[in-house]
Parts: sequence; C-alpha cells; structure tokens
Amino acid sequence: MPHDLTSAPKTDPLNIYRYRDSLYAVDLITAALSLDFFTWLAASPSTLAGICTHFGFKERPVDVMMTLFTANEWISNDNGVFHATEKAKEHLCAGSPWELRPYYASLHERPIARDYLDVLKTDKPAGWSGDKAAFDWHKAMEQEDFARKFTAAMDCRGLYLSQALAKALDLTGRSCLLDIGASSGIYACAITAQHPHMKAVAFDQVPVDRIAMKLIEERGCAERVGVTTGNMFDGLPEGCDVHLYSNVLHDWGVPEVKKLLAVSHASLPAGGMLIIHDAFINAAKNGPLHVAEYSCLLMHSTQGKCYSTGEYAALLDEAGFTPGTYHDTAVARGFMTAVRR
Repeated sequence: MPHDLTSAPKTDPLNIYRYRDSLYAVDLITAALSLDFFTWLAASPSTLAGICTHFGFKERPVDVMMTLFTANEWISNDNGVFHATEKAKEHLCAGSPWELRPYYASLHERPIARDYLDVLKTDKPAGWSGDKAAFDWHKAMEQEDFARKFTAAMDCRGLYLSQALAKALDLTGRSCLLDIGASSGIYACAITAQHPHMKAVAFDQVPVDRIAMKLIEERGCAERVGVTTGNMFDGLPEGCDVHLYSNVLHDWGVPEVKKLLAVSHASLPAGGMLIIHDAFINAAKNGPLHVAEYSCLLMHSTQGKCYSTGEYAALLDEAGFTPGTYHDTAVARGFMTAVRR
C-alpha cells in the first residue's frame, strides 16, 4: 500500500538530519585554522572584501565561512567589519595558553579540508564527496546511476519535509503547482495529498523525469501529479499558478538564482505564487547554526549556499515579486512565499 502522505512520524529526526547536514563544517573550520585565520583577524578586523583581498579568496565561500563563524560566536559583525570574539582570541589564536589550534592540526590533510582551500580561492565547487575524479554535481545528475542514488536520497528526506511544508501552506484559491527541479516528485505528491483541490506537475531533466514518473505512479498520485521534462533555465511550462523551488535555489550562485526567478516571473500569471522551501540563514546572518553548517556542504560541492531571508527578499523584489515573510516548518527548514506583480 502507498504511504499516507498526510501522516507524520511520532518522533523528531532533527539530530539525524543534522549529522548529515553538518558533515563538512569541521573541514571548513580546519581549513581556516591551517591558515591561522583567527590570529590574523584578531590583529586586523576586516570587511568581507578585505578578507578576500588579503587571502586571495572569493566572496561566496568567504560569506559561508563567516556566517558559520558568526553562528558559533567566534566572530562578531560590527556594521560589516568582522572582529574575533573573546572566545576566538582565547581558543583559536596563536599565543593564548588556551589555544586549541594544535588539536585540529592533525586534520589539516583531510581531503575535504584541502578541498576548501581550493574552493575559497577559486569559487569552483569540489568533486562530490571530495572525489576529484567525479563529475561536477550538476553534470553528475545527467548520469543514470548517480541520478537514481541521489533522487532516492532526496526522496527519503522529502517524505518528512514535504508533509511539514504541505501542512503549513495556504493554497486557498490556487489550482495547479509546478514543482521545479522536482527530483522524485515527493513535494508535488504531498502537497496535492494535503490540498485535494490542487493538481501538480513535477518538472525535471532526463533521466530524473523517468525516475519521478515511476515513483509518482507507485505512490498512487499519477492521477493528479503529472511529469514534464525540460531544463529549468530554458523556460518553464505555463498553466500553473503556483511555482515551488524546494531545495533547488541553494545549489546555484546568485546569477543562476536571478535567472530562475526571471523564468518563473515570465511563466506565472499576475498574482501567481512562488514558494521557496529551503534551509534559510536568518536576516542578521548569525544563524541558525544548523543551517550555517549545512551551507558549508553546499558551498563545497555546488555553486550555491544557504541564502538568508534578506537575500531572498531582495532577489524576489528585483525579479518582480512581492516577497512575504519566512515561516518555519521542520528540521531547521522553512519557506517564503512571494506574489508575482
């Protein structure tokens, strides 16, 4: 029998998600310590641009790094100037009797830690899971075996997260949802199960489209959830009044996010709704820690990061949407809605 997509587990899996989401954060910390970053910052408080100039780093990975350090209270941000906190000066700077840098020294040669030094300097994602011979993640998704494994991972994660999102959404007066970069189609299925007046279309590229079609049929959702194939950057099918980007925009840099919001604006009718479901950094960019840790993984292996609510609001407004407020759902995830002007 298909799983009831309006049900929920009896227990909270937050810590299970968090182990996986935070996996690479220690390697980014290790990479920074190998450069004696905090000793330098304690002596030379600096802006993001100043840090990039001094170390020869790029903005996106440094932004992720500084958000992680701020969330851990190792640095503070005073009107755009970063300072080492007392905790960092005591435990992460050379010369302190409480210095813990040697404790991390044995980790400097970990492959992911070494990857981060390259990512910081080039802004180019490393191989998936630190595999130098691997395809770029986005290219890897065009390969049948990798696409099946990764779609299975996103499907099991989405079974819980999609129901939390579906129950929190107000889709009164809406009729059809386009699930963009839909992976297995689990979000389209859960939303139509929770909102029986809705239909949905799962939109993804080859070979993910075939995988999604099979899973949607197995869930008994094919009558209300269709599948359409295409490249989301080339344009989106019309006829839907709701667009969903669930765990999609965080894979891309700002130019690509702007492009995707533009193609949604072109496809949606006036008054149409856009939903971003993701892990969000807060507007102050000092947490939540779980999301700052997860952003490290994304920065390492994709072109993106976890964006802040303020960054998304500005991007949505620029693209011709009126952004709404942020709402929590589950496991440090949440959503923002916006209305096409």
